[in-house]
Order: sequence, then structure tokens, then C-alpha cells
Amino acid sequence: MKVAAEGAGSRQGGLWARRLLAIAAVLGLGLGLSACNFDLGGEAKYPVPRQKGQNQPQYEEEPGVFGQGGIFGPETPDDQGGGGGIGVNNLLWRASLDTVSFMPLVSADPFGGVIITDWYTPPSAPDERFKVNIYILGRALRADGIRASVFRQQNQGGGWVDAPVALNTATDLENAILTRARQMRLSGSE
Repeated sequence: MKVAAEGAGSRQGGLWARRLLAIAAVLGLGLGLSACNFDLGGEAKYPVPRQKGQNQPQYEEEPGVFGQGGIFGPETPDDQGGGGGIGVNNLLWRASLDTVSFMPLVSADPFGGVIITDWYTPPSAPDERFKVNIYILGRALRADGIRASVFRQQNQGGGWVDAPVALNTATDLENAILTRARQMRLSGSE
């Protein structure tokens, strides 16, 4: 019986030795890999030929993996309102959301520039309902940078039937969004 107890003790000692060896290997690997790039100075910059009269070397930035400007593209001028990490004009995006804020949203994609509302029934006309799709087409604050589609249905006999929309409804909605975007730009609320 004493022999069995000694065998169990030597197995536990071997288990601890293997665990200790594994921990030492992981720590050694971590320290070895961290020493591979000890320079925390950022990305490499390459010298360009000096011009006459220059005393200091000039460096140019090498484009990164995602090209010029990184993953979010090159910087846009401040007056364009295209920043903020979204794929479309920030002012048009916010003005569009603000303009249709009374309607329930189904989808809002800031990278694709698409806002889709759910059907909205005005309190003054319970037998008709409206739905709006807004497409922001670019990063510039321009009149041709936004498109709106308006859909209308009427309740007939307990079912909703498509109905025509006045020709100027989509244009009026686009103009309201553009006006709101201009107001935001003038107030500086980017």
C-alpha cells in the first residue's frame, strides 16, 4: 500500500513540473514576441530627396494597407460635413433623420446612406398611410446628393391599396432635408 502512495506522489510531481514548464514556455514566447518590435515610433517614413536650401531631411508617409487616408478614406474639407466615420454626408444624414423623425424607422444604414421608414398614418387622415425611402448619394452637401421616394396607400374595404402620390411630394421632402442640412451647417452643429 505504501508503494501505491509513492507512485501517486511522483505522478503529481511530474504533473506540476509539466505545468511549470508550460507556463515558462508561454512567458518566454510572450517576451520573445514582444521584443520583436520594441520600436513604438509608428509606421515607417521614407526620406525624399532634399531640395536646395533644406537643412533637415524630409519624409513622406507610405500609404497604409487600406490606401490613402486609411480605412475611412481621405479627409474631407470641414464645410462638406462628410466626416464622422460614416459613408455619406454627415449633415444630409442627420437632416434626413431629423426631417422624418415623426415616422417609425425600419432601417437606417449610415454607411450605405439608406433610410427606410415604416408606414405612418397621419392622425388627421386615418384612411391613408405613407412610407418614405431616403437615399444619400455621396459625401458632398449638394442638391443632387439626396433622393427620396414616397409611397402612399389608402384603406379600402379593410385592406390597404396603393394610391398615387402628388408629383412634388418627393421633391418637397428633398428640399426640406436640404434646408435642414443648411441650417445645421450654418449653426455649426456638425
